[in-house]
Amino acid sequence: MYDYFNGKLTKISPTSIVVETHSIGYLINVANPYAWSSLMNTTVKIYVHQVIREDAHTLFGFVSEAEKALFLRLISVSGIGPKSALAIIAASDNEGLIQAIDHSDITYLTKFPGVGKKTAMQMILDLEGKFEKIGADAPSLGDTRHNNIALDEAIEALVALGYKATELTKIKKTLETKTDLTSEAYIKQALKLMMK
Repeated sequence: MYDYFNGKLTKISPTSIVVETHSIGYLINVANPYAWSSLMNTTVKIYVHQVIREDAHTLFGFVSEAEKALFLRLISVSGIGPKSALAIIAASDNEGLIQAIDHSDITYLTKFPGVGKKTAMQMILDLEGKFEKIGADAPSLGDTRHNNIALDEAIEALVALGYKATELTKIKKTLETKTDLTSEAYIKQALKLMMK
């Protein structure tokens, strides 16, 4: 089982990045791919978790061990798969998530894509009080691109994570009033708006 990769970041897509190490490019699914933009063609360290199924071997990547630990806790809950766990992590509000679980805030938890009332209740049942050792906030990565390109990339990434286009259309006008934000910043702002 892989723990982390040190390699060259060679490609970014709405749902994943490619890290090349020893002439092999590893496709790694990450929560906010465009957050890695400023590191393109540089050597990066990414923590990974491999999910093996009959039809696929998939790698999921994280910026820190704390983010990886949170992902592993989330996928241990019945009803939360790796894609849903990444969508939850993409909100970059780990502290809010932990508080919602510890205070049985089902309304907050059901705002994440793929999390219904039953799954939210299961999250509370399985994870309440189990986050003491996980850091509240994972470090973020820089991004030098901005303006409409950055917003378009952010919307594309959110759709890939499972958010509905109708939801995103409602908040896009608000996001357009914010200028000079990176793709990562737009994603964070969008998720905050949808959590309200």
